[in-house]
Amino acid sequence: METFEYKVAVYDTKGFWGGSVESNQLEYQLDLLGLEGWELVSCTSTNQSYGSSKSIVCIFKRRKTDRT
Repeated sequence: METFEYKVAVYDTKGFWGGSVESNQLEYQLDLLGLEGWELVSCTSTNQSYGSSKSIVCIFKRRKTDRT
């Protein structure tokens, strides 16, 4: 049976009120996890106030390998 492991990564937004995403930095972090075999499954933002986001929560998965 195929099994998976999961990883949750939280990236904070920038700016005085939050909500500003440094897309190049986020892309770089996602690329690093991709090189380790992690696949992005879901991504959502957490609300702060007045429609701004406090952070971005990304969920990744990858196949488990035999580690014996």
